[in-house]
Amino acid sequence: MNIFRFAGDMTHLISILILLLKIYATKSCAGISLKTQELYALVFLARYLDLFTDYVSLYNSVMKVVFVASSLAIVWCMRRHPLVRRSYDKDLDTFRHQYVVLACFVLALILNEKFTFQEVFWAFSIYLEAVAILPQLVLLQRSGNVDNLTGQYVLFLGAYRGLYIINWIYRYFTEDHFTRWISCVSGLVQTALYADFFYYYYISWKTNTKLKLPA
Repeated sequence: MNIFRFAGDMTHLISILILLLKIYATKSCAGISLKTQELYALVFLARYLDLFTDYVSLYNSVMKVVFVASSLAIVWCMRRHPLVRRSYDKDLDTFRHQYVVLACFVLALILNEKFTFQEVFWAFSIYLEAVAILPQLVLLQRSGNVDNLTGQYVLFLGAYRGLYIINWIYRYFTEDHFTRWISCVSGLVQTALYADFFYYYYISWKTNTKLKLPA
């Protein structure tokens, strides 16, 4: 494992901790898309089907468990916690994510590195992760104002994907048989989706004003 992947993993972990902090400290999920969180939970469940069959390292196994458990915990809180769920605004979170899931699964059946059960679901998770942030970005655009913790959560998610692109470039030049082209292309698409958010986050930071996304 190279330093870029490790930095990407840690950045991803920080984004999750920020979201958990927001939910548990404020007992609110205002500004957070449940649909994006459900998509991420599905991403990790599909990607880590090998958790109990293929052992790589203790670090690898622990990170898999952390990502699966934290994503499920967030979804549970937003759906079931008596205080947190009251702050969820379903009227703003209207992105039809079921169509995204279906499209990504069909794409995984067509474009995969090997037509096996685990590889198809791995490809499905990669495609789905590339677009999982869409409901969140749409919700933020509709709500207008973005609180600090939510903005930092999305920022670190985008930074995680950017670091993983550097990781893939590094592996391409240092590994003889690096063929994860699905990850590379999907990662570029996912990072591009953050471009607008990054721009307005930078403007907000530079002018020391509250982050706002145009509707």
